Amino acid sequence: LATGPRQNNGVFYEIRTYDIKPAKMKEFVEMVNKYLHFRTAHSELVGFWYSELGAMNKVLHIWKYDNFAHRTTVRHALANDKDWQGKFISAALPLMEKQHNEVAYLVPWCQLGRPPKEGGVYEWVTFQMKPGGPALWGEAFRAAINAHINTGYTTLIGVFHTEYGLLNRVHVLWWNESPDHRAAGRHSAHEDARVVAAVRNSVRFLESQQNVLLIPLQCSPLK
Repeated sequence: LATGPRQNNGVFYEIRTYDIKPAKMKEFVEMVNKYLHFRTAHSELVGFWYSELGAMNKVLHIWKYDNFAHRTTVRHALANDKDWQGKFISAALPLMEKQHNEVAYLVPWCQLGRPPKEGGVYEWVTFQMKPGGPALWGEAFRAAINAHINTGYTTLIGVFHTEYGLLNRVHVLWWNESPDHRAAGRHSAHEDARVVAAVRNSVRFLESQQNVLLIPLQCSPLK
């Protein structure tokens, strides 16, 4: 099935989600903040968050790679980095219950953004779309995203569609000043005829969706 157009270069993003043992979440976050500089010496970190609402005891982090050869080189270097392996990996693995990763591209009409200021919260929304990729649902989905942007209550950071992992999945990363600011904006959006019409058209291609409220770690480039 056609996936449709995407960016012309080979840049992709690896999305990693870890389930942390409930009693070990604080310890894990402290370790990440302390030792992540060993990891970021090898490749670019987009952001690192922990879940606050919608999921519990999860962390999510996004890494940028130039291409698959770049990722292979980085993974090899990490395996041989004594500081990273000895100070973080050996101590962090016993704190984890499960690891999951996906490879995703930015949709062709989206560039990775930044929030207007530090602070605030992030919302990670996952849409499982019908098979066919952006060639099928891309324009309707884009219209729904733009309708929310145009209300002015939220800031779009990125829209990613999967290449490895569960296919026809789209992740949208939003930024809001606070959970209450987001809630007020959502209530207004639900009463906006432009948003309602765009969403109604997009959900024709939707199978399911889920969202998580995320808090950035101290070490996260996106704060």
